[in-house]
Amino acid sequence: MDHQPKFFENLSGTGKAIGVLTSGGDAQGMNAAVRAVVRMGIYVKAKVYFVYEGYQGMVDGGDNIVEVSWESVSSILQVGGTVIGSARCKSFRTRGGRLQAAYNLVQRGITNLCVIGGDGSLTGANLFREEWSGLLEELAQKGQIDEEAVKKYAYLNIVGMVGSIDNDFCGTDMTIGTDSALHRIIEVVDAIMTTAQSHQRTFVLEVMGRHCGYLALVSALACGADWVFIPEYPPEEGWEDSMCVKLSENRARKKRLNIIIVAEGAIDCHNKPITSEKVKDLVVQRLGFDTRVTILGHVQRGGTPSAFDRILASRMGVEAVLALLEATPATPACVVSLSGNQAVRLPLMECVQMTQEVQKAMDEGRFVEAVKLRGRSFENNLNTYKLLSHKKPDAELPMTNFNVAVLNVGAPAAGMNAAVRAAVRVGITEGHKMFAVIDGFEGFARGKIKEISWGDVGGWTGQGGSILGTKRTLPAKYLEKIADQMRTNNINALMVIGGFEAYESCLQLYEARSCFEEFCVPICVLPATISNNVPGTDFSIGADTALNAIVETCDRIKQSASGTKRRVFIIETMGGYCGYLANMGALAAGADAAYIFEEQFDIRELQANVEHLTEKMKTSIQRGLVLRNENCNENYTTDFIYQLYSEEGKGVFDCRKNVLGHMQQGGAPSPFDRNFGTKISAKAMQWISKKLKETYRKGKIFANTDDSVCLLGMRRRNLVFQPVAELKTETDFVHRIPKEQWWLKLRPLMKILAKYKTSYDVSDSGQLEHVAMHSPKEAETGAI
Repeated sequence: MDHQPKFFENLSGTGKAIGVLTSGGDAQGMNAAVRAVVRMGIYVKAKVYFVYEGYQGMVDGGDNIVEVSWESVSSILQVGGTVIGSARCKSFRTRGGRLQAAYNLVQRGITNLCVIGGDGSLTGANLFREEWSGLLEELAQKGQIDEEAVKKYAYLNIVGMVGSIDNDFCGTDMTIGTDSALHRIIEVVDAIMTTAQSHQRTFVLEVMGRHCGYLALVSALACGADWVFIPEYPPEEGWEDSMCVKLSENRARKKRLNIIIVAEGAIDCHNKPITSEKVKDLVVQRLGFDTRVTILGHVQRGGTPSAFDRILASRMGVEAVLALLEATPATPACVVSLSGNQAVRLPLMECVQMTQEVQKAMDEGRFVEAVKLRGRSFENNLNTYKLLSHKKPDAELPMTNFNVAVLNVGAPAAGMNAAVRAAVRVGITEGHKMFAVIDGFEGFARGKIKEISWGDVGGWTGQGGSILGTKRTLPAKYLEKIADQMRTNNINALMVIGGFEAYESCLQLYEARSCFEEFCVPICVLPATISNNVPGTDFSIGADTALNAIVETCDRIKQSASGTKRRVFIIETMGGYCGYLANMGALAAGADAAYIFEEQFDIRELQANVEHLTEKMKTSIQRGLVLRNENCNENYTTDFIYQLYSEEGKGVFDCRKNVLGHMQQGGAPSPFDRNFGTKISAKAMQWISKKLKETYRKGKIFANTDDSVCLLGMRRRNLVFQPVAELKTETDFVHRIPKEQWWLKLRPLMKILAKYKTSYDVSDSGQLEHVAMHSPKEAETGAI
């Protein structure tokens, strides 16, 4: 879509006052949202107030409503929970309480509220907005405010952000805090797996989610659990028998442990609760397995926010301020949320009503509808889980006589193994024979190919690196040998999981089709690289894990200087020529600058950055962070920048430098990467099956069209298969990056939050959309 960029410079907040509060249960990332609202508000010249202790503080007034400055939100980005406090408030539920709250806001001229909380908090805010003019009239009648104030503050604007670890709010793909809660759960599951393995134990894990099974479902998907209980999808009659059969079959297959995940609100089809204790007793009585229960409880709410939550909350906070500036008396109260990778605004009450519809559907036993109402992301998760967790008996599997090979190409990335596991299991379910290629195309040429079974990939989701082995070698120099191996092993389709090399490799195979008809088979590329530099996709498997590693390290590095004198850290990240890790790492760690190849900079800019930091350091701010992509400039090296800052900052701050190196590539995959890898891989395998059926003629496969060699990527809101031949025009092959990258739009965001003056293109935001029940067609195009 071609549009004229629209910049928010013409949106001024002069004369406006914004109140920000967190309400209901806390969630990691709320502080990042508060920080973004405060800094964006001050940036557009509005006054910003903290409302401490949620609605209780609004009713009590006094010191609970305080004007804040830029520095007030310094160093809170990495803190879990909410620094402005949250409380359940009974008095705000009464009209008298709301009357008092209205009085306290009018006294300070606050007519814009940014509420961060769950559906209860947001419903309360909407009621407050609807009653506002009536409340002001009443205050005027009582003589507490004058008529002038009634006119001046006639309208209250409300924008909500959903902070809830349960991800139980309809209309948004991810609520603030959900990703961090998944991090806590997966950390525990990974730790429990090692002890369960030692003793051949069964573990029943209870996770939060009274009314929503999202956490249970996604963590089950991310750790390959044997069974999961969630409120939206109760097990069928006789589930006790089928679960015990499944557990004992797994043991018979030499699996040493079983993991069962139970959402705290899990029910059976008669709406009776299924508790973790009940599940444990059942396993012990029927099977005699050594079984333990672990209830995770409030651990899930705690800890530092993940990189994803910090970026999500920062984007939402800025979007919320823009929505308040653009609000008119006619616009309904809205929620800013995320759909795919796109920031959207939705009418608050439509979302709340839909969220309540889900509960109603569950109470009335309409579970299929409840899953649909939860949204396409939830439905996709459930379908993928069902596909991967239960192996049908061999007799029930279709027989296609097709052989599909899976290989990893390029550098290892966390989440590759989850993708291989999903491909193998979905392939077997579809009736294909699955083959694993060891060591990429080099191994392929040498005939390192073996059949791989359902059980072989058990426990792979949580493993980092590449179990199959991977090499950067491109196929061009081995084409003949690879064609021989494909003929010998009768390979009918290829799934290539890897980074830029994987994309280039498939392009080479596509171009070699005229010489080798063995390559005339369906081929699918799955982007997996920490650099996130593959054309045709917004995200790559592995980039989220690397980002978390960077952000965690930045937090530690910043903390290392606490209590010492003022200090600036220069940190070098990986990524080749792609600045994704440096830019997003800077946004998530609260850095002052990020130097990247895509945005050329000169000595004047470096000088301006140093001066800017020096000014900042003269206030109460103690630490500065500067990120530099490894290839951003051949002359302005990390050493050069370090020496420049050291020299110019003399007397104000001192400098340290860190090169993060390969720690960005290692580690266990994050929940996002496990889930993303699993889902796109399952989808790619189904695409391969469809192509195999379409291209099977006279006893053989012959696929020679452009659309039979595709890359599956996430674009804005959907998963799309794009022919690699078409992506050629979008690629800068010299620097191995896409010509256009979506995240560059977030550059100004980082600068604004670091107190720079800049232009921010808001063309993508601002349109109020409606919450739609998704059609089956939409489910096919596939959201994440």
